[in-house]
Amino acid sequence: MDPAVVAASFLPVLLLELPDKTFVATLVLATRYRPLTAWTGVGLAFAVQCAIAVVAGGLLARLPDRPVAAVAAALFAVGAITLFRGAAKARQAEEEALHEYEEKVRGGRPGLRGVAACFGVVFLAEWGDLSQLFTAGLAARYEDPVSVFAGAWAALLVVSALAAAAGATLMRRLSVAAVSRVGGVVCAVLALVTLLEVAGVDLPL
Repeated sequence: MDPAVVAASFLPVLLLELPDKTFVATLVLATRYRPLTAWTGVGLAFAVQCAIAVVAGGLLARLPDRPVAAVAAALFAVGAITLFRGAAKARQAEEEALHEYEEKVRGGRPGLRGVAACFGVVFLAEWGDLSQLFTAGLAARYEDPVSVFAGAWAALLVVSALAAAAGATLMRRLSVAAVSRVGGVVCAVLALVTLLEVAGVDLPL
């Protein structure tokens, strides 16, 4: 496992997911179930989602290097554009997602049934999400699925833990727009670096 790849996967996924509906979904689930039950179910869902993403990225990495890098750059660029465009309306989108999940989630079941219910809600909601596509792009770029999986999953676990433990407080105090813009900058840098690699520029990365 490469610590540099783990870190390079952790930071952008963390910034992608902090202003995303993932945070809101976990917050709502933690109010319907025990926080640990919600976090366990959500974390397992993310483990499966990340595994699927790195497998897809690994398959993509078998293609010629330049097309793979171009696809990865496109995914990073999409992430940057999405975050920049969403920054202005980030708070409104978060409030709308909060109401959406409050209507969808019906909780209260204890133990493994509660874990399974939380797993199902997040797994279905996050299928094909930007962070999953982004993780696939990272796996294709670095060709190190284990390190990318570890970094991306750790980021998702941190986001969901924050939501489960102190989600309501963070929603009031966190500048979602600022987080979105920082995430957009990180994604844009990744896109630029990957495009330079496509162009044949040697980079110490």
